Amino acid sequence: MKKYIISFLLGLAVIMLPRVSETPSVIDATRGMVIHTASAALNMSENTEKSMLPISPKTYRVWVTAYTSDPNETDDTPFITASNTEVRDGIIAANFLPFGTQVKIPALFGNKIFTVEDRMHKRKTNFIDVWMADKTDAVDFGINRTEIFIVN
Repeated sequence: MKKYIISFLLGLAVIMLPRVSETPSVIDATRGMVIHTASAALNMSENTEKSMLPISPKTYRVWVTAYTSDPNETDDTPFITASNTEVRDGIIAANFLPFGTQVKIPALFGNKIFTVEDRMHKRKTNFIDVWMADKTDAVDFGINRTEIFIVN
């Protein structure tokens, strides 16, 4: 009898799961769940810092901030990125993209291409941080909510 109940329950689980090939999926790693439609992903709260809103496979809606090599904003090696390169114009920090990913932020920087070479504090899951040489420029930049596009 146990064997049939387990089989029955497993059968229901398989029936209830959507087919991955038919339903586009978005992974929300901060909540440990998969959202099975793009519209469900877009309906996630805009005010939730931890929610990442993929608009398409290569487009995300994120918070964009700026940082400098000020020792108060970094670790004990302020001019070296987490990928072991020197900071320079065009570097961004992001926790949800692999090192080397190239990104455009058209609403803020036009067609300029940035490369992910640094990381942020682990609580910053829906942010990218643009490196800037001047502290005043970084402070004036503030925080912006915008779309980013993955180039590669």
